[in-house]
Amino acid sequence: MTRSLVTLRCAMPSDASRLAELWAEVLRRGDHEEQAADLLSIIERAAGATDERVVVAEYDGEVAGAVHLCVTTMTPLNLEPAVLAVSPHVFPDFRRHGVGRALMDSAVSFAEDLGIGHVATAAASGSRDANRFMARLSLGPQAVLRVATTHAVRSKLTAQRPSAQRAGGRQLTQVLAARRSMRKNQASPVGDAQG
Repeated sequence: MTRSLVTLRCAMPSDASRLAELWAEVLRRGDHEEQAADLLSIIERAAGATDERVVVAEYDGEVAGAVHLCVTTMTPLNLEPAVLAVSPHVFPDFRRHGVGRALMDSAVSFAEDLGIGHVATAAASGSRDANRFMARLSLGPQAVLRVATTHAVRSKLTAQRPSAQRAGGRQLTQVLAARRSMRKNQASPVGDAQG
């Protein structure tokens, strides 16, 4: 029987800086200190909650990966409860050592402890390895989450409006009615002068 070198524990405030390195790609933009401060807040909030956890995986005593677990619903419209495993990440040096499997096992155990029948997660669309790993664990695609800046979406929505709407927001029928009215008003004084 082989002894696993992977151990799991709840995150501690002292982990914030190292987790900021692990999750740098998925955290809000900012310098390392701001990201670590965000994570410290998340770790402290999770420590006092029954429906949230930040789980750290250690490999032979070193932080190797982590996952944020929270109880939510399948969607805002489907109120079936689910445990969402947010950003199960493993440092590159510790991949293929069972760390990711241990993190996802912690999500399943958390769901089982709470009597929740579903586990959900997300993998970056461009991460072939992560998506294959999740598929091997029987996690299939449920939806595609698409994200863009508010400004970018507003620009595209504006560009795709019909041209009459882009020009002052008036409908074509309103524009045509205004033109007819202007022509009628222009024609009236001339007719009155002759008669």
